[in-house]
Amino acid sequence: MTGPGSDLPVEVVVGRVGRPHGLKGEVTVEVRTDSPERRFAPGVHLRGETGRDTTAPPAAVADLEVASVREHQGRLLVRFDGFADRDGAETLRGTLLHTSVPADETPEDPDEFYDHQLVGLRAEDLDGHHLGEVVRVVHGAQDLLEVRTPQGHHGLVPFVAALVPEVDVPGGRVVVADRPGLVTPFPDDAPAHEDAPLPGDR
Repeated sequence: MTGPGSDLPVEVVVGRVGRPHGLKGEVTVEVRTDSPERRFAPGVHLRGETGRDTTAPPAAVADLEVASVREHQGRLLVRFDGFADRDGAETLRGTLLHTSVPADETPEDPDEFYDHQLVGLRAEDLDGHHLGEVVRVVHGAQDLLEVRTPQGHHGLVPFVAALVPEVDVPGGRVVVADRPGLVTPFPDDAPAHEDAPLPGDR
């Protein structure tokens, strides 16, 4: 992924495929963009990434062209070219949908962020103490921020307002309502060769 400030485009997640709908290849899409009418317009090509969870690399990547799109009972239904029946649609379940955007583009919604805006931010607790650095955004049923501590521990923080009350991209930081087992490990989880840091310690 190319970082901010580059002239090259960056990839962003715009949705995640849910279950099939009907018999003609349509799937529900969990929208992860504030511009679904633009990202899922017929003829648009998206990069589909399958087989990814919190630890495994993507198992397959495919070019997916939007064939049709409609709303149904508050859900977005999309059919991709080459997937004409329910069995084909089922193979797409869980696929993350990416598109490319200019490196300097930001979401229209001020409460939305692209992955490359978050990766590299300094993570602080509610008192401003350093916790670590955001090293990845994990997309699944719920988005997670992966935070690496100075001791090398990796914590996964659900990206919800209750646990991440502030994202300050210009200031280079994100605030996490930390607790043992979230970013700061439980004392029993600390490596034997080092002292387990207390919550809030620098």
